[in-house]
Amino acid sequence: MSPDHKKKRKKSVVPQNPIRTPRIAKITVNIGVGEAGEKLKKAETVLQGVTGQKPVQTLSKSTIKDWGIRKLMPLGCKVTLRDEAAEKFLIAAFKIRENRLAAYSFDAQGNFSFGVPDHTLFEGQKYDPNVGIFGMDICVTMKRPGFRIKDRRVRQRKIPSRHFISGEETAKFLADNFKVEVVE
Repeated sequence: MSPDHKKKRKKSVVPQNPIRTPRIAKITVNIGVGEAGEKLKKAETVLQGVTGQKPVQTLSKSTIKDWGIRKLMPLGCKVTLRDEAAEKFLIAAFKIRENRLAAYSFDAQGNFSFGVPDHTLFEGQKYDPNVGIFGMDICVTMKRPGFRIKDRRVRQRKIPSRHFISGEETAKFLADNFKVEVVE
């Protein structure tokens, strides 16, 4: 066969499957105060100022007499962010952390969490002596499109294991989209 007979084929670039791309499902921002009253009200105002949404109180699940906690006693507050609000908040939170996350922040399902020690580190927040300083926990839940089949009412199904997200995939997603470095 002559070389002219064999035509060189161009390798076509196949785009990545859009169902396989991870995305941020939600971000939960939590401030645990440990008691009800004035301190909890201050934490709610801080959380509303930082996120721009009205927080919900978190309640205790059991009674612990040694700690002075009764069942259904308010102990903290939280806000759940989704879509554009979640991405804007995450960019601001990563800026505080200098775009670095520890490797132990990731779990086996690809979710990650980290803390912010001081709410005044967010842009536009100032110290108020009447309120004080509150730290917060930020938990980010990652999902792929198609995870809805395990939660829907009709024809509910299990998610195959190949569709789950690993910590490495989440770290790559953060590096590509948010320029976040994962530190060992």
